[in-house]
Amino acid sequence: MALLEVRDLHVGIEGCEILRGLDLAVNAGEVHAIMGPNGSGKSTLSHVISGKPGYQVNAGQILFNGEDLLAMEASERATRGVFLAFQYPVEIPGATTMNFLRAALNAQRKARTQTEFSTPDFIKRVREVANSLNIPQSMLKRGLNVGFSGGEKKRNEILQMALLEPSLCILDEIDSGLDIDALRIVAGGINSLRSSERAMIVISHYRRLLDYIVPDVVHVMSKGQIRKSGGKELALELEACGYAQFEDAA
Repeated sequence: MALLEVRDLHVGIEGCEILRGLDLAVNAGEVHAIMGPNGSGKSTLSHVISGKPGYQVNAGQILFNGEDLLAMEASERATRGVFLAFQYPVEIPGATTMNFLRAALNAQRKARTQTEFSTPDFIKRVREVANSLNIPQSMLKRGLNVGFSGGEKKRNEILQMALLEPSLCILDEIDSGLDIDALRIVAGGINSLRSSERAMIVISHYRRLLDYIVPDVVHVMSKGQIRKSGGKELALELEACGYAQFEDAA
C-alpha cells in the first residue's frame, strides 16, 4: 500500500475546474518531483492534500496510510504526518519563531497523546535541530518570518519540518526566490531529512532544484493531470523540450 494515493481527483475553485482526474501514488522512502507550467494545478494539489480551505473536491479520493484524508480537518492531517512547506511563508509579527515552533510541536505531541516538551527540553531540542541545519540561534528569537530573507524563510520551513518529523513532506516551489547559495543550503537540509519511512513531493518549475534533490520519480503535470512520469532523466527532457508538448497534447 502506498503512503499516499490520489485517485481520479477532480477539484475546482469558484466554479473553475483545476484538477481534472489526477492520479498519483507515492511510497514511503520515495521522493517525487512534480513539474509543470504555471496554472497546471501543482499548488492546488498541494493545498488540497494539506487541507487548505476554499477548494471544492468534486470527485476522487486521497488516501494517506489507507485513510480518507479528505474527511480530516487540516490540523488532523498535520498530526497524522502531512506537512506543507509554503512557497511564500507569511510573516506573523508578535509571535517569535521559538514560541511558534514550541506551540506547533507541543500541539502535535498532545494530539498524538505524547508528553509535551518542557521549556528546557524544547530549547535543547530546537537548538540541536537548528545547529544541524546551520540556522543561527538569533533567527529563533525574531518574529516569525518577519524581515526574513527568502532563504531564511525557506530554511525556517525546513526547520519546522525537521522538528515535526512528518511522514509526508510537500515542498511547494521551495526554490522560489532563492539564490544559488541559499538553494544549496535548503536542499542540503531537505536531503538530510530523507529516510525510508518518509516520502517527499517536490514541486518546481525548474530542473536546477533537482540537481541538488535527486528524485526517484518525476511527473509532468499539465492542465490538471499527470501527463507523463519517469525517472530523473525526464527532468532533462523537459529542460530540452519544455512543457509545450504536454500542453498541446492536453
